[in-house]
Amino acid sequence: MSRRSLTLLKNLSNGSRTQTRSVTYMPRPGDGAPRAVTLIPGDGIGPLVTNAVEQVMEAMHAPVYFEKYDVQGEMSRVPAEVMESIRKNKVCLKGGLKTPVGGGVSSLNVQLRKELDLFASLVNCFNLPGLPTRHENVDIVVIRENTEGEYAGLEHEVVPGVVESLKVITKFCSERIAKYAFEYAYLNNRKKVTAVHKANIMKLADGLFLESCREVAKKYPGITYNEIIVDNCCMQLVAKPEQFDVMVTPNLYGNLVANTAAGIAGGTGVMPGGNVGADHAVFEQGASAGNVGKDSIVRENKANPVALLLSSAMMLRHLQFPSFADRLETAVKRVISEGKCRTKDLGGQSTTQQVVDAVIARLE
Repeated sequence: MSRRSLTLLKNLSNGSRTQTRSVTYMPRPGDGAPRAVTLIPGDGIGPLVTNAVEQVMEAMHAPVYFEKYDVQGEMSRVPAEVMESIRKNKVCLKGGLKTPVGGGVSSLNVQLRKELDLFASLVNCFNLPGLPTRHENVDIVVIRENTEGEYAGLEHEVVPGVVESLKVITKFCSERIAKYAFEYAYLNNRKKVTAVHKANIMKLADGLFLESCREVAKKYPGITYNEIIVDNCCMQLVAKPEQFDVMVTPNLYGNLVANTAAGIAGGTGVMPGGNVGADHAVFEQGASAGNVGKDSIVRENKANPVALLLSSAMMLRHLQFPSFADRLETAVKRVISEGKCRTKDLGGQSTTQQVVDAVIARLE
């Protein structure tokens, strides 16, 4: 079965549309056997929410087992043994890694994306039944280029008091992320792809990104394509988010748009996400805001595990275990819908463990 299944990246390169899967999140390396997954609990609330996933996976008897590594955001680099584990297992689940502000310390999150070439970040922002929000019918997928742009880290001090930061946009990476977005939309029965840009000001860099998106869009006549300037995009998101379907963005804009969409759809504590490359995938909380959390949340054990639980369901689909993913998602959505067990960010007072116990009790 697995040998007949093409990865999404191969699908992009040869233009094949023979696949009939109705739901696809990431390229799928699994062969149906129990799979090892690299686990990085991370900083802040990370150990709480990753432990929640471990408990639920054990309760479901899911065919995965974890290789756990202790990594903190203050480290200068991701340890070599961790990178080796991810390269071997192909799949990683991680909590938040705190990135120091200033001081010249590089982000381990960015290091992971670059070293593993995790070129696409995917965040699914949608309304959960039973969770009241200002807007209804929100179901947005933000697909963000993950390896270049302002996150290239090319900064230097020209003279004292003057710093130059370079934004790098290439045709190769722009086409690659555009192909991923359109193929995702095609395989998941999505109707529209919106490219987010600032080409009215950054005419060459964002202009190249738009040019790449337009070229790819021509190959998908059944999918509506449009473009929106990033500042107008933010205004439209908070005013009428239901107009958006799949959004494809350069690196920095995608981070801002994904966190805004997450806040609109129910909060960063409930939005799943992942980062994908040709060979590897790293699943984590979809929106970066709040993925480490406040110290008080950690002390009180009141971190919201929903986002990482839903991200782990994405991981299970990626590993070709869709029935386990469905069971997990259904249990989580039942807990949210019933409204009896919610953490503080969702208007309740439940602890992380109480939410985990409720999800386990509702597994079918």
